Amino acid sequence: MTTPPSWDAMYEPDGAPPPWDIGKPQQAFLRLADQGLLTGRLLDAGCGTGEHTLLAAARGAQATGVDISAHAIAKARAKSAERGVQANFEVADVLSLGQLGMTFDTIIDSGVFHVFSDEDRARYVASLASVLPSGGRCYLMCFSDRQPGDYGPRRVTQGELRTAFADGWTVDGIDADTFEVNPGALPVTTVHAWRAALHRI
Repeated sequence: MTTPPSWDAMYEPDGAPPPWDIGKPQQAFLRLADQGLLTGRLLDAGCGTGEHTLLAAARGAQATGVDISAHAIAKARAKSAERGVQANFEVADVLSLGQLGMTFDTIIDSGVFHVFSDEDRARYVASLASVLPSGGRCYLMCFSDRQPGDYGPRRVTQGELRTAFADGWTVDGIDADTFEVNPGALPVTTVHAWRAALHRI
């Protein structure tokens, strides 16, 4: 597997963190943890430096985080050791999750779905399905079309989310939420998001 230089460059050891790497979990995932929903065998798809994986692990989940960036995974493993929180981190492509040889009860996605083209979006949803058996749950947060301006990633509509997960999934809800971003990385400190709750049929 070859890591696209653009992703690994985002996590250069001496570089500034990317906009989404805020050094703590997003509030939406803290709320999920507080509701007891980040449990069981949990996969953090596109985990970056591991904040949500470590949050789930600290709440008792058997948590695995995967990211295509080796730099990001190195930082996540260092955090795990520093905090004394046991979690598994692997360099892996979220478009080929079946290669992990594992299945999960819960998947979380914080800001990954919106990076894909239409073609890769379908591959991503199929990849998630390959490791999430019937009854498994997925909590996904992505950039929203309610966000004004043209900076940042591609905007996603509720309709696009429902279409992407139309086959083999039930959309339990899509709610408005926000991402916190690093000050200065974008011209704002929060951006509009959709938070989707899904499960496999």
